Amino acid sequence: PHPVATAGSLDQSPGGRRARPGPAQPCQPGCGPASSGVRGAAHGAVIEEANWLTLEKDLEKPGDGFDAVICLGNSFAHLPDFKGDQSDHKLALRNIASMVRPGGVLVIDHRNYDHILATGCAPPGKNIYYKSDLTKDITTSVLLVNNKAHMVTLDYTVQVPPTEAGAAPELSKFRLSYYPHRLEAFTALLKGAFQGKCQHSVLGDFQPYTPGQAHVPCYFIHVVKKMA
Repeated sequence: PHPVATAGSLDQSPGGRRARPGPAQPCQPGCGPASSGVRGAAHGAVIEEANWLTLEKDLEKPGDGFDAVICLGNSFAHLPDFKGDQSDHKLALRNIASMVRPGGVLVIDHRNYDHILATGCAPPGKNIYYKSDLTKDITTSVLLVNNKAHMVTLDYTVQVPPTEAGAAPELSKFRLSYYPHRLEAFTALLKGAFQGKCQHSVLGDFQPYTPGQAHVPCYFIHVVKKMA
């Protein structure tokens, strides 16, 4: 078995989960501690929770580290910039990088905040993580602090399918707030977390990405291989 850590999930703020391999595949990120525990048990994995900011204290890594650490679903953007200098972001990424063994990889993503900040709207493409065709409206707000983007808030209106035949669909509204990581700046944070000893590449919605390409991805996925 190969040890894999899932360091975030779709709705999770600073924390992570370790999936210790069992007879089946380690579990994938869930949608909250309860459901992750159930899914992990079903796949023969042991779930442990830890805080990104105290990861080395909270979690004992196996040997030299995990073969892969996975932090997807825009999880990391839920960590606010508490002090205004991104020191918590840097600490969390250093801690996450420390869990990757030499030769292992970190896979971490964030929304395309470059597009959101430039246009005031989320990219129009299909969301790669959830059933986005149920989304009826997304209202975007940007909070500036000292003329710098500090927080992006997305207000969602989602059509909920009826549970009974003949019933009318309902509309559900909810709000999510994120730190708007730009592609170039987040790349620099990642390389700093690995002290430059890494190979870094970027995908757009899990497809090859070239800056300036016609298709605007909804998410940037960073793949970072730790060098010895």
